[in-house]
Amino acid sequence: MLLDFHSEIYSWIRGGLFVLFIYHLLIFFQNRSKLYLYYSLYLLALTIYLLQHVIPESYIGFYKYFNYPIQFLAYAAYVAFARDLLDTRTYLIKWDKYFEIEIKILILLALIFPLIQFFFGGDFQDKAFTIISPLLTIFTLVSYYIIITKIKDNAAVYFIVGSFIYVLFANLSFIEIFTGDKFFIDLGVQPMFFVYLGAILQSIIFSIIIGFIIKRIQDKSKNAEVRLAIKLKEMEELKMTTLQSQMNPHFLFNSLNSINNFVLKNEVEKASDYITKFSKLIRVILNSSSSPTSSLSEELKILALYVKLEQMRVTGGFDYIVNIDKKLNIDSIKVPPLFLQPFIENSIWHGIMKKEGEKIITLTIKEDKGNVLCVILDNGIGINKTKQQTYLLQKRKFFGASATENRIRILHQNKGVHIETKDISTKNTTGTQVSISFPLN
Repeated sequence: MLLDFHSEIYSWIRGGLFVLFIYHLLIFFQNRSKLYLYYSLYLLALTIYLLQHVIPESYIGFYKYFNYPIQFLAYAAYVAFARDLLDTRTYLIKWDKYFEIEIKILILLALIFPLIQFFFGGDFQDKAFTIISPLLTIFTLVSYYIIITKIKDNAAVYFIVGSFIYVLFANLSFIEIFTGDKFFIDLGVQPMFFVYLGAILQSIIFSIIIGFIIKRIQDKSKNAEVRLAIKLKEMEELKMTTLQSQMNPHFLFNSLNSINNFVLKNEVEKASDYITKFSKLIRVILNSSSSPTSSLSEELKILALYVKLEQMRVTGGFDYIVNIDKKLNIDSIKVPPLFLQPFIENSIWHGIMKKEGEKIITLTIKEDKGNVLCVILDNGIGINKTKQQTYLLQKRKFFGASATENRIRILHQNKGVHIETKDISTKNTTGTQVSISFPLN
């Protein structure tokens, strides 16, 4: 069986090499990596070289001229593949220059050997190859030593193992030049059997290495995506913190202003009571400011403290009603700190503050189609009338509300967040409604 090149084992090896050539060439066209191009060219040259044993006699003339050139081109593609696979340009800067020179010499030899055949005949080609082959083998073995000692990577180890197997088996076949083919035929094998065997074993090992490299690239890509996601999250949290740090001073300034008004009016008891409540609120705010988010239940507690302070400031006070859907677990819902306070503040100072008679602010929190819906309803003068009276609103939204809107959009990556402010005034009633909707999870 091992004496007939048409037998199944030889056909299987040639077919396997050709299939690997097609496979890696397609990968090259897909991602344009020269690694796959060089390896596919190496496999193609190797396949063409081995086909000489089964082609019709009419093609024998081709191999008389190109038998050795095909081997040189195969080896040139192999060296180019090794340079890309092991990244010798980075890890073997000095030795890589020799690899580059070797490729050029091999291509030059591939061009010279057909001329040797034409002018001097096949015997002279054989003799020339007999001289060149040991030199290539010595250089190759030295290169393997340099690679294995300088490149500390599993891919380098597997590459050396696969390459050494092929070099070893190829040189076993090379013994035919000195002993003749009778020595091998007596053993029941063709001399070229060892080239076939070395080629397929090497190709299997190289394919495994390329698989490792693909997996490594995928892992690096996944790690890069994870790192990018972490960095983006950190950036979003930084934006949240920045907006929060801008908004809190705005709120604190208004509260200190109120204390100053009590003092100026000589309302000592009110000032003292206000300072007590204010200090408690400050302590809670400082605790919540250390995190970009807090639970909705904590926010409602802070909001209740804030409203009590504002009820002391507003002449005649106002009613504050909170309705919470019992289905909602407000302890698990995450929101930006003080995210409702600016909207309540707007309802107070630009709505009910300018209204005579009963003043009411209602906060309703419920689930709506998988979202959390917060509705702030006041019976103030209405946003349309406020815009007419307040030049500031004609230019921009109130700072606190605008900052809060940005924070809640950042928290949910602007997905599923809807904030709407509308005037609900009629002929008989006035008021403003603010609806804030964001994902429940």
